Amino acid sequence: MATLKDEAENELRLSAAGLEGHLSRHDYLPQMIASREDIERFLDTPEIGDSMDINLLLDSFRHTTDVSDVYLLDRQGITIAASNWHRDDTFIGQNYDFRPYFQDAISGRPGRFYGLGIRSMDRGYYFSAPVRLDDGDRTPDGVIVVKVPLDQLEASWAEQSADLLVTDNDNIIFMASQPELRLSALYPLSDDMHETLLETRRYADEPLPPSGMEIFDSHTDNSLLVRFSHGPLSDQDYLRLSRPLPDFDWQMHILKSLDPVHNAQWQSALLAGGLYGMVILGSGFGWQRLRLRREREQFAERERQTLARARDELERHVEDRTRDLLESNQRLSDEIDERRRAEANLRQAQDELIQAAKLAVLGQLAAGINHELNQPIAAIRAYAENARAFLERGRTEMATANLDQIVELTARMADISAQLKQFSRKSGEQLTEVSVPACFDYALRLFQARISDANVEVVHDPPDEGSWVRADPVRLEQVLVNLIGNALQAMADNSTPRLMLGIHHHGNEVHISVVDNGPGIDPASLARIFEPFFTTKAPGNGLGLGLSISSRIIEDLGGRLEAGNASEGGAHFLIVLPRAMPPRQTSPEPQTQETTRHE
Repeated sequence: MATLKDEAENELRLSAAGLEGHLSRHDYLPQMIASREDIERFLDTPEIGDSMDINLLLDSFRHTTDVSDVYLLDRQGITIAASNWHRDDTFIGQNYDFRPYFQDAISGRPGRFYGLGIRSMDRGYYFSAPVRLDDGDRTPDGVIVVKVPLDQLEASWAEQSADLLVTDNDNIIFMASQPELRLSALYPLSDDMHETLLETRRYADEPLPPSGMEIFDSHTDNSLLVRFSHGPLSDQDYLRLSRPLPDFDWQMHILKSLDPVHNAQWQSALLAGGLYGMVILGSGFGWQRLRLRREREQFAERERQTLARARDELERHVEDRTRDLLESNQRLSDEIDERRRAEANLRQAQDELIQAAKLAVLGQLAAGINHELNQPIAAIRAYAENARAFLERGRTEMATANLDQIVELTARMADISAQLKQFSRKSGEQLTEVSVPACFDYALRLFQARISDANVEVVHDPPDEGSWVRADPVRLEQVLVNLIGNALQAMADNSTPRLMLGIHHHGNEVHISVVDNGPGIDPASLARIFEPFFTTKAPGNGLGLGLSISSRIIEDLGGRLEAGNASEGGAHFLIVLPRAMPPRQTSPEPQTQETTRHE
C-alpha cells in the first residue's frame, strides 16, 4: 500500500504540473492582442472599420498559438469579431456579459474562467484582457478573450496507469481521463446547489448527475479507498489521492487500482497458512522477495521514465513559449518600424498635397492679379510718355512728379507679386505665435480684385486687444484663403454678396469664423463635407480636396474645423485654435529694412 501511495503521489504531482504549465503558457496572449493598434482602431470606429480584417487577424493568432478560439467583445459584452466567424456556431453577435471573464476584464483586470461553451458546447479555459483606448476614459472599450482547449491534455492522461479527475470548488468533475465521468458531480448535489449552477451557466444545461463514488475507508495521510456504484470503474476498488491547484481553485485527483494490493494480501494469506509446509513456505517467501524486488526495480524504472518524460515535456514547453515570445517580439518590432515609415510617408504626402492645393489656388488668383497689374502698367506707360514730353520742353519739375508716380506704381506692383511669392512658399515644421487679423488681412489682399469686381461687402471687426494663436502662419493663411475663396464662389449668383469674418475669444481658445450669405450647405452633404474628393461644385470647378486638407491642417495645429449653416442663411465655417500670448516686441534692424527694400 505504501508503494502504491508513493507511485500515485509522484504521478499526481507530475500531472498537476503538466496541467498548470499547459494553461499558464497562454496567459500572456490576450494582453498582447489587446495592445495591437488595429484592434484599438477597430474599437474606436467600428462603424467604418473592416471587421473581416479583424476576424482574419484573430484567426491567425488562433492558428499560431494552437488555441480553440479568439474573439473580441465590446463594452456591452457583445461579440463583434471572432476567429470562428466562418462557422455555423460563430460567436459573433452573442452576448457574454454574464461571464465572469468579461466582468473582470471590463473592470480593468485580467480574467480567468473555465466552463462549457454556450454555442460550441466544448469545455475550455478562458483568458481575458481589457482593451483600452487613449481617450482619457478609464473604462475599457472592449475585451479580448482566448479559449484554450482541454481535450488534447485529457487524451495524454489515457497513457497513464491510473485515472485522473479535476474538480472545481463545487465538486463538479470538469476534466477526467474517463469520458463517462466528465460533467458529473463527485458527490450528489443538493437541489439548491444544482439550481445555482444552472443559473451561472458555467456548464450550460448539463444535468450534472452524481459520479457514484463511495468512500469505504480513509487514512490519516488524506488518502481514501473508494469504489463506484456504476460506470466503467465499478468493477474495482481504488486508492484516491488529491492535490490542490490554488491558481485555478481546482482539486486534482488520482485513482490507482487496489488489485496489486489485493493480490499481495492473498499471497501473504497463503504463505501465512502453512498449508504447503516449511519448504513451500521458504520457496514462496523467496519467490515473493524476488517478485517484490522485481516490482521495486520496475517501479524505479517507471519512476525514472516518468521523471524523464516530465522533464522533457517541461523543457519543450519552455522552449515553445520562449520561441513564441521571441517571434511575437520580432513581429511587434517590425510593426513599429513599419508604422514609423508609414507616418513619415503620410507626412510627406500631406505636405505635398498642401503645396499642390496652394499652387492650384494661385491659378484661380491669376486673373485677379493680372487685372491689378494691367492698370499700373498702363499708368506707368502714360506717366513715362508725359515725363519725356516734359523733359523735351524743359519742364523738369513736372517730369520729376511723373517719375515719382512711376516709382509708386512699381512699388505697388512689387507688393502684388510679393503676395504670390509668399503664398507659394512651403510651411515650416515649428509652431509659433500667429496674429489672426494679420492672416485675415493677407487673405483679403489676395482676393482684393475678385471682391471689388463682385461688389462683395466685407464685414470684419477684429478685437481691439488683438488675437494670437499657436500655429504655423503659412498653413493658417492657406486655410483662410481656401475658406474665403469657397465663400466668394458660393456667392457668385448673389446680387448682394456679403462676407462676414469674425474673431472671438472663449477662454483658452480663439474662434475664427467665415460666414457667407450664399445658398448654404445641403444637410445631406454636411456629414461628408471634409471627405477627400467630395465636392458640391460643378464638374471641372474643383477636386474636393480643399476642405479635406484644411481640416487636416487645423487638426495638426491642435484645433478643429467645423462646418454648418448660418441662421440667416449661407455657409458657416468655424476654426477653433489654442490661444497664445503675443510675442515680445523687438526693434527692427535698419540693415534688414534696407536689404528688403533693395531686394
